[in-house]
Order: sequence, then C-alpha cells, then structure tokens
Amino acid sequence: MDTTRINSEIRAPRVRVIDKTGEQLGILSMRDALALATERELDLVEVAPNADPPVCRLMDYGKYLYEKQKRERESRKAQKQIEVKELRLRPKTDDHDVGVVIARIRKFAKEGAKIRVRIRFRGREMQHPEVARVLLERIAEDTTDVVTVESMPAFDGNSMVMILAPQS
Repeated sequence: MDTTRINSEIRAPRVRVIDKTGEQLGILSMRDALALATERELDLVEVAPNADPPVCRLMDYGKYLYEKQKRERESRKAQKQIEVKELRLRPKTDDHDVGVVIARIRKFAKEGAKIRVRIRFRGREMQHPEVARVLLERIAEDTTDVVTVESMPAFDGNSMVMILAPQS
C-alpha cells in the first residue's frame, strides 16, 4: 500500500462541490474547491457537513444573506398583527356607560382586535369582587354575537380582567 497517497488524502479533505446553478462538479479536494471558488469569484459554503463527503456550494454568500433578509422582511410584512384594545371600568359604572363600552367592544371586534376589559378597584371596593364579576359576565353575555370569552374574569393585582376575542 502506498502510504504517501493515504497521507495526502488525510491532509487534503475531499468535498462534493455544487455549482452556482445547482450542477454537481464532483468530489474535489478542499484545496481544489477553494481554488475553483476563487477563480469564479464566488464563496465556498458548506451546506451539508454531516454528509459523506461533506457538500459545499459555490455561491455569492453576501448576496445570499441579503436575499434571505429581504425574504424575512417580506414575511414579517405579510403577518397580521393582532391588536389588543383595553377598556377600563369601575365597579360603580352606570348602565349607560356600560352600554357605551359594549358598543366599543362590538366596534373593536369588527376591526379584528382582541379586547381586554379591566375593572379597577379602589379602597373598599376590593371587598366586593362579585360586583365586578357580575358586570363582566353581563358584558360577555351582551356581546356573545360578536366575541368569544378567551379568558374568564380573574384578578390581576387590584383589578379584575377578562379577555374577549373576535369570532371568526
């Protein structure tokens, strides 16, 4: 067995090279692949390191990164941001004002926004959370045709919160 040939193969790892157009150029030594990339003014990019032999591609890496960022920007633009609108009330809110809040919930639901209804307590109002729960349940009941209750009324510090989502 020729030991010099074995030693040269160990020193010069071999890689499968793919052209810019996707055409396979064959299995070359790393040195030859880098020389080919330099000759064509391209970068040698390892795309499959776990393959046997590893696969490298000739490409303009800067252009690739730019196009990747451009695609990501476009996909972020295409995503729909769900807006959360918040309406704040007090446990002693009058019936007419509750009617105004219900009208605003309907408007926000038609726009596709989620609605967070928050009832804030001050002082001794904390002693009667059932008043706020009844008010929130009334709001949920009056708007069942346009929204669904995403989270039932729950305490969040010194306020009670309920989240409504528009019906699909």
